[in-house]
Amino acid sequence: MPHTWDPDVLSPNAAVARLVEGNRRFCDGKPVAESRTFSSELAERPQRPFAIVLGCSDSRTPVEILFDQGFGDLFVVRIAGNVVAPSVVGSIEFAASQFGTRLVVVLGHTRCGAISATAHALHTGDGPESRNIRSITDRIAPHIAPTVRASKDAPSATLLRELMRINIRASVDHLRHGSRLLEELVLAGRVAVVAADYELESGRVQFFDGIPQEANPG
Repeated sequence: MPHTWDPDVLSPNAAVARLVEGNRRFCDGKPVAESRTFSSELAERPQRPFAIVLGCSDSRTPVEILFDQGFGDLFVVRIAGNVVAPSVVGSIEFAASQFGTRLVVVLGHTRCGAISATAHALHTGDGPESRNIRSITDRIAPHIAPTVRASKDAPSATLLRELMRINIRASVDHLRHGSRLLEELVLAGRVAVVAADYELESGRVQFFDGIPQEANPG
């Protein structure tokens, strides 16, 4: 039976606020160290993550660390380019339905290799040699192709940032409308799917689409 209601689960607003505060501690160099200290009691606790995060596999974007969260706080799915594949949707559906988690965050980042590779392939016509890598870039390409082709020059850092956000929004839209379970939860106001990006250069996470207004860090 789907576990889609739990009075103890944080609201989307409160969950975003907690993530914002954790990222602020991370940027200020004042993390809560004990949040990542092992305890054998952790094995006995049921899963009750307050947020689901779809992030990129990039080794420079450790989700729990940049949000300064510990064991059991976040349900994290990581895949290159934070693309939405069937297994990704299934993982997020599982967390939303089994744990009652009410916030889903799609987290992209600057200098994303998947975005750069896709933009390069679109600009030059030279795609990746690996079929498996192509399965990732092929999910990104349809969303960023019009913007890449509108620019005659090789993708600049500014353009790549724009493409990153386009790709994040596409993943958010896919989760909101490509899953009947998630769409019903969103329409019922039970779940919010929001967009955010992580700036490697500063360590700051910025929420920019779908964020509950009360929790908007501005």
